[in-house]
Amino acid sequence: MRKAQHELRAVVGAAGHVTEDDVDKLPYLKAVLKETLRLHPPIPLLVPREPVANVEILGYSVPARTRVVINASAIGRDPATWGEHAEEFSPERFMDSNVDYMGHNFELVPFGAGRRGCPGVVFAVQTIEMALASLLFHFDWEVATVAGRRGSPAGTSSLDMSEINGLSVRLKYGLPLVAKPRFP
Repeated sequence: MRKAQHELRAVVGAAGHVTEDDVDKLPYLKAVLKETLRLHPPIPLLVPREPVANVEILGYSVPARTRVVINASAIGRDPATWGEHAEEFSPERFMDSNVDYMGHNFELVPFGAGRRGCPGVVFAVQTIEMALASLLFHFDWEVATVAGRRGSPAGTSSLDMSEINGLSVRLKYGLPLVAKPRFP
């Protein structure tokens, strides 16, 4: 977070607010977003597909009209693609990478791919980038001390990233953060 804030505050400078032009100059912030969507896709299971003819995929025979569900969450955590540290949050893996989430790179598909990819992906990404940039620019963030939080001793500061799956994914225990305004 501090690295993204440093990049952001260096680009925005004394302007006092983030613009769309600023976001285009923030490669680390974009890498943070890609890494977040890799580990926590908004919809872990993509829209089911059915092949119109018998096909073979990676040595597996898939009969025509068989419903196939793509697990975007498993793809984003696959050690064969992302290495032995696939479960770790590391935005640096995207710094010198052309991998994107627009449906062209099948190792990162949080919005689906092809004809059934999310039609709102461009709008969603622009909105998320502006919101994240604004939140990181205007606030410093700390993990709240939560007494008796499940899975951690009372009075400690930690984030439990356990998720609940449904139509979309959400955190099981919420996100206990404290926002401290950067400017009085």
